[in-house]
Amino acid sequence: MSYFTKRYHPPGTLPGTLRPAIAEAPLVFTLVDYDAADITEILDARPEDCRPFMDRDSVTWIHIQGHAAPEVLGELGEMFRLHPLALEDVHNTGQRPKAELYDNQLFMILSRPRGAGAQDVGGQVSLFLGQGYVVSFNDGPDDPFEPIRARLHANQGRIRRRGADYLLYSLVDLVIDEGFPVLETLGLRIEELEEEVLETPTRETLGRIQALKRELLLLRRMVWPHREVVNMMVREDCTLLEEGTRVYLRDCYDHSIQIMDLLESYRDMTASMLDIYLSSASFRLNDVMRVLTIIATLFIPLTFIVGVYGMNFDRNAGPWSMPELGWPYGYLLVWVLMIAIAGGMFVYFRRKGWL
Repeated sequence: MSYFTKRYHPPGTLPGTLRPAIAEAPLVFTLVDYDAADITEILDARPEDCRPFMDRDSVTWIHIQGHAAPEVLGELGEMFRLHPLALEDVHNTGQRPKAELYDNQLFMILSRPRGAGAQDVGGQVSLFLGQGYVVSFNDGPDDPFEPIRARLHANQGRIRRRGADYLLYSLVDLVIDEGFPVLETLGLRIEELEEEVLETPTRETLGRIQALKRELLLLRRMVWPHREVVNMMVREDCTLLEEGTRVYLRDCYDHSIQIMDLLESYRDMTASMLDIYLSSASFRLNDVMRVLTIIATLFIPLTFIVGVYGMNFDRNAGPWSMPELGWPYGYLLVWVLMIAIAGGMFVYFRRKGWL
């Protein structure tokens, strides 16, 4: 699993430098322009296709899916006056979620969980909000914003009647809420592990518990800063965000708090499972040792008896010789004695609750 994916420039590189892209997923450029009456969508668009829509009294949304090449970022940066430092953060994925205010522009980075147990469980979503436009980047192989485009085409809710800031809220809300199904999957895994730990724990169980702890730690590192990001958007004096949109952003803040509460609960449950596993392993070891100790204790007096009567002394050598060696029923009497001793000890152990 990939736990550290942030890319860096070599030390001393000029700020805002964009290195050649690493081909991880095919680049898909989508342009959507809409207002309350009409909507236009261009698939496989190019940066120059955005120019005719820049002067319209509508909302323009440009979404880049995949790791964008430096020339694409450069063209978009020049067209929409995106800050070079922000473009550098877009290019070097794996950044910590944050929100930055530039001149007449809001820049955001969010971490998007892609699913627990995946080889790469997180991706970066970068968002630019300007006057009448939103530019979004997602470096993963799948497009998370298809439901938003479906809502735009269906003209559902307020999204077509509101400005670009409401579109930004919709994208942020979708990214944050993607944490809930991931946590639901983790919750089911925790329930299964709890049953396994209590009933039939094995060495593989310990490995799965440790893997789950690592996934929860990584997920916490991804989603914890979301609370700060949304809180900054709600409280910061940003003219690009209308007061009506801030109300909806407060709902995103509540969702981020809920996700963190669930995540902390799952971490506590996983830590408890590890303690239960160690206690269960210790109990099984003690149980085995108790049984072996009882078996050894039962055989101690029997071993003493057979050891005494196993000595080869002549029974007619003197008055201190063993007369039992000449008894007709001596062998049978020794067996009866040993069985009686073992049975008496067994009954005594049962009454004490040791068996």
